[in-house]
Amino acid sequence: MRRRALAALALLAALGLAACATPIGVTRADTQSVYRDLMRSVLSTGELSESSEIVLRRNGLVQRYEDDPGGTLAFLRGQGRDLSLDRLFALSELSFRYAERERSPEYYLAAAIYAYAFVTERRTAIGGALDPRARLAAYIYNLGISNGLSPAQPVPSTDLAEASRQAASGATAREVDLSDRTLKLPWGELVLTGNPEQRLWSAYRMTRFVSIGELKVRGMRNRYRQAGIGAPLAADIAPEGTGPAAEAARKRIPPRAKVAVTAFVRLEDPVGSIAESRVPARLEIYSADQATTVQIGGLTVPLELDPTATLAYQLEGAPVWATELGSFLTADFKVNQEQLFMMHPYRPGRIPVVLIHGTASSPARWGEMYNELSNDPVLRDKLQFWVFTYSTSNPILQSAAELRQALADVAKEVDPEGQDPALKNMVLIGHSQGGLLARLMITDSGTRFWDSAAKVPFSEIDAPPQTKALLERVVFFKPVPSVKRVIFVSTPHGGSYRVSSLVLGLIRKIVTLPATLVSEIDEVTRLNATKLKSVGEGLPTAIDNMNPNGRFVHTLATCPTAPGVPKHSIISVLGEGPVSGKTDGVVAYESAHIEGVESEKVVRSSHSTQGEPETILEVHRILLEHVGVTR
Repeated sequence: MRRRALAALALLAALGLAACATPIGVTRADTQSVYRDLMRSVLSTGELSESSEIVLRRNGLVQRYEDDPGGTLAFLRGQGRDLSLDRLFALSELSFRYAERERSPEYYLAAAIYAYAFVTERRTAIGGALDPRARLAAYIYNLGISNGLSPAQPVPSTDLAEASRQAASGATAREVDLSDRTLKLPWGELVLTGNPEQRLWSAYRMTRFVSIGELKVRGMRNRYRQAGIGAPLAADIAPEGTGPAAEAARKRIPPRAKVAVTAFVRLEDPVGSIAESRVPARLEIYSADQATTVQIGGLTVPLELDPTATLAYQLEGAPVWATELGSFLTADFKVNQEQLFMMHPYRPGRIPVVLIHGTASSPARWGEMYNELSNDPVLRDKLQFWVFTYSTSNPILQSAAELRQALADVAKEVDPEGQDPALKNMVLIGHSQGGLLARLMITDSGTRFWDSAAKVPFSEIDAPPQTKALLERVVFFKPVPSVKRVIFVSTPHGGSYRVSSLVLGLIRKIVTLPATLVSEIDEVTRLNATKLKSVGEGLPTAIDNMNPNGRFVHTLATCPTAPGVPKHSIISVLGEGPVSGKTDGVVAYESAHIEGVESEKVVRSSHSTQGEPETILEVHRILLEHVGVTR
């Protein structure tokens, strides 16, 4: 009896346990783990998405795919006819996963074709844009194209020095071959043909293409990408065409420029092509500065763009970094003959914004600000960005004269008839010494600079005509009519407090000034010893010019600026509390502060503030004001 009671109790306990854990049921999980499982894919985790696994499980192919992925893919494709959306998507992801494992170009291309068919066919499917597979399929298409058209990927060296050299030269970036050719597919071949005219960019031809979709960007806060269709690439360029027009178009493009482009492989009948052994395809190349969308089946579809990665790739190991110290120490140190460069070929109707760097610096230091402003949806179609570079130890008046001449030259080159009103509405943004150059572009100096150095009028000076013309260019300034707004960033209007007699002595020993200018000034001094106020001082450096007690600073302060031209100050200071008496490590607040500006913004940062969010936001606000956009 007792034995029966124990057995009954055991049976009841077993039934109770079974009631607590039924064969089918649910358990509670945290939100992140649930959505991590829902959103997994071959691109994010290396695992198949739930959608693809459903197709495998529904067809009893889970183990078969693990044992024989190629055979399983052939089975799922069948004759390639009447493939459902579910099967098209699964084929794209399964093919991509297999391609990743085998590094197989033909399966990368197959993945791209399946994904393209899914994206173009799903327009009529229930779920529309809310179907997460659509974005994933577009990425698979983009990567399938770039990987499928690539030669073998280079392996980075294990030697650190060699790996650094490879990274600087772009050797670790994967090249993409966009030549016309026939490529293998798992079930046939892809016949790729392109239009040579699409490889032209201004007076250049795109010659080498590098995949940037998988590159990591460093040194910039934000990576701007436009989600869309196509493989984002960076293109090298080579001169195309001869003659004055071609040379003029090329001379203002920076050395080692890279072009952000998107490669799009168009299939006229994507679903039907899967059933064919020969798949014709048209290769289309779009530069990001000229096109952001493409037409597919009567619809306007965004192109996949990655301009930030292209900019970072261009600056990786670029010679421009070497100019920072080189152009300060040696007056004749130049990467290129020209000093004013355009980030993109001249675009009529877009207002030029000229970025002018400071002492011992280079245009590359504007990278962060340029990345933000050029990717702003409002500004990017209204502005074009130019950069000015110069030997930063040269006398400031000489560098300003070079800037003035460069602005006149480029306007004459691109718009000889003066038909583009945007070129008469320029904005100059100058950092540190660059701000002083910008100020001189809106300055009416009269005879002040000459009077500060000479006892007699300029007309009474004795000098050869060529020397006298040179002196006239660098001593007398009138406002440049095309400059309509100036932004000063950490600009030492009253000089730099860091410039001491010890610093000046050291600078004079290590920098070399332009030999021609030095000899001509020496000649003028010899011929006019009794007519000059300071004989024997020699040609000043830019550091001399930024001495708070120097003649240049005091003379510039007396020069009026053009009426009606707005001026804005962005002043960097370190530390909290009142700004009076504070500095940014190089320039004191009192030196950067000037009266008569439209606005003054104090940013708590060091002297190199061009990349600080607050600084960029203030520049952004001012530029919106300039183009007439209010927010």
